[in-house]
Amino acid sequence: MSRRRAPCRRQQAAPRCGAPSGCFWSWYLSRATRGLLSSLHRVCLSPVHRTLPGVPLKTNGLCCCCLSVPSPDASVARVMWTLVGRGWGCARTLARWATGAALGPAPTFGAAPESWPTCRVYSSAEFKEKLDMSRFPVENIRNFSIVAHVDHGKSTLADRLLELTGTIDKTKNNKQVLDKLQVERERGITVKAQTASLFHNCEGKQYLLNLIDTPGHVDFSYEVSRSLSACQGVLLVVDANEGIQAQTVANFFLAFEAQLSVIPVINKIDLKNADPERVENQIEKVFDIPSDECIKISAKLGTNVESVLQAVIERIPPPKVHRKNPLRALVFDSTFDQYRGVIANVALFDGVVSKGDKIVSAHTQKTYEVNEVGVLNPNEQPTHKLYAGQVGYLIAGMKNVTEAQIGDTLYLHKQPVEPLPGFKSAKPMVFAGMYPIDQSEYNNLKSAIEKLTLNDSSVTVHRDSSLALGAGWRLGFLGLLHMEVFNQRLEQEYNASVILTTPTVPYKAVLSSSKLIKEYREKEITIINPAQFPDKSKVTEYLEPVVLGTIITPDEYTGKIMMLCEARRAVQKNMIFIDQNRVMLKYLFPLNEIVVDFYDSLKSLSSGYASFDYEDAGYQTAELVKMDILLNGNTVEELVTVVHNVKAYRKNVLAKCYGGDITRKMKLLKRQAEGKKKLRKIGNVEVPKDAFIKVLKTQSSK
Repeated sequence: MSRRRAPCRRQQAAPRCGAPSGCFWSWYLSRATRGLLSSLHRVCLSPVHRTLPGVPLKTNGLCCCCLSVPSPDASVARVMWTLVGRGWGCARTLARWATGAALGPAPTFGAAPESWPTCRVYSSAEFKEKLDMSRFPVENIRNFSIVAHVDHGKSTLADRLLELTGTIDKTKNNKQVLDKLQVERERGITVKAQTASLFHNCEGKQYLLNLIDTPGHVDFSYEVSRSLSACQGVLLVVDANEGIQAQTVANFFLAFEAQLSVIPVINKIDLKNADPERVENQIEKVFDIPSDECIKISAKLGTNVESVLQAVIERIPPPKVHRKNPLRALVFDSTFDQYRGVIANVALFDGVVSKGDKIVSAHTQKTYEVNEVGVLNPNEQPTHKLYAGQVGYLIAGMKNVTEAQIGDTLYLHKQPVEPLPGFKSAKPMVFAGMYPIDQSEYNNLKSAIEKLTLNDSSVTVHRDSSLALGAGWRLGFLGLLHMEVFNQRLEQEYNASVILTTPTVPYKAVLSSSKLIKEYREKEITIINPAQFPDKSKVTEYLEPVVLGTIITPDEYTGKIMMLCEARRAVQKNMIFIDQNRVMLKYLFPLNEIVVDFYDSLKSLSSGYASFDYEDAGYQTAELVKMDILLNGNTVEELVTVVHNVKAYRKNVLAKCYGGDITRKMKLLKRQAEGKKKLRKIGNVEVPKDAFIKVLKTQSSK
């Protein structure tokens, strides 16, 4: 009598789900196959089979039942098929039946093998045919971005272009197709630039149109500038009702500085109050673009959108590249996948790259082997190769989030090239402290921040600590909305709850003595934490950051807005009427005056019609002072802030005295002195950590 092998510990722990247990697998599969499978166990990526313990798993992260093996493992799959024969199909069917897949009734073990359902073994390469990108010569490639002010219909236009080119099916559910983040769909704005390769036939020629959809808010201008580096032209979308707005002007000058072709597109012509002729005149006056070059469309209804595709082909030049030169690829964006590592978005300026190539990072000098290349269509579509002039993605086994630097140049091993210029580093405008609610979550939060900063390289990170909150970080953001979105993504994508301190701006101080200069190793220091703001006795002058702000508003609100700007210590620089009813104001603002609530006040005063955008304008001398909040006579560092020339404040107990005998005033002052003396004796207050956290959360929500 043969001895039956005892089930392994993992098989014993597997819950019964109506399918044969792990013991059946051990009995059914041959010993050679079991040995092969046991060396390939990993966590299954299939959402169905995550709940099926005990199923053998493959190296690509899918269980043997899924059989979606990438090309490196295709030979392994064929070996398994040879070893197991029809039993493989039975085992696959059993596992799928156990998970509730619609395959008909469960197979009967006593039935003839011919009655068992079988499935063909295939690899992902066989299932998803790889594109041959060599059929797109350089002259048939167009790389362009869509730029616009917030809510001018940029993402809707991208949806229509995807439909017209057959990239996606035309359905009523196509809304913000390229906005993949949960925070984007909830807020209705784009915060992360997304790429899509469109294949379009025009006059018998097949064109490759690489589209990059960009954010529209001023806080994400860095995303826009990076995206433009991979393009030769832009679609400048303007609302037919609202006309030119502040961010429209900023986007135009970004494209102008990059020497890109600009195609103005007037959107939403279907609206009741649309006035495309007025907007044409604005574009001609402000941007010096002839009105007859404007394309009038309704992206919502699809009206005249095909003219946009025609204009892209006719008015945007092909990229100037050389495919015979050694590889030179620019990393203009990247994302992090926990299973595959860094997915780098690249624009090829020279050469060719394919799977198996060894590439080198010009920034780190590390060598990698390319695992996969492809285009986004809009989802990942693997290709055999990527050629100069094309935009796509590249996976090369970069597992560390610090290895993929935005603006880095990639080249072939032993074929070094001159690195591309890359990008200017993003300059943070707002700093805030970030701490885990519970210090036991520090490492998890650290990992989440590292991965998220790879997806958003404009965030700067410095280690920090607090007596009340423990270890944390000082993060730099491009604005308040950027800070809110980053915090929201931490919560949604990494399930991390954090405490954010009051946002501040970076100040500078010029040190007064050689001893201090030697201590700090520089004469001019930058302060990103108000608690470290130096005393006046140590510096010769303080400097505060300033920005050049652009406000576009209906002229009826001009007076109110000018009063608001003057109250925020702004200096007017220019005033231009862009048409009979709208005016563009230029002001030099102290950054600290606009960073918190200026935008809300502006919208309130203008009934929502005014728009605001700003750009860095350096530093200016200012009278600044550190304002401490004392508790039990000790400074609470988390509540410290820097303000402009605030006078000392104390309670005036004599305010209610309008006259009368001097003895009454003396009596009130004496009573106040006795109260202070008593407070010094017994006035120590203990503040629970929960109460302290609530104070910080209330401030950050404001």
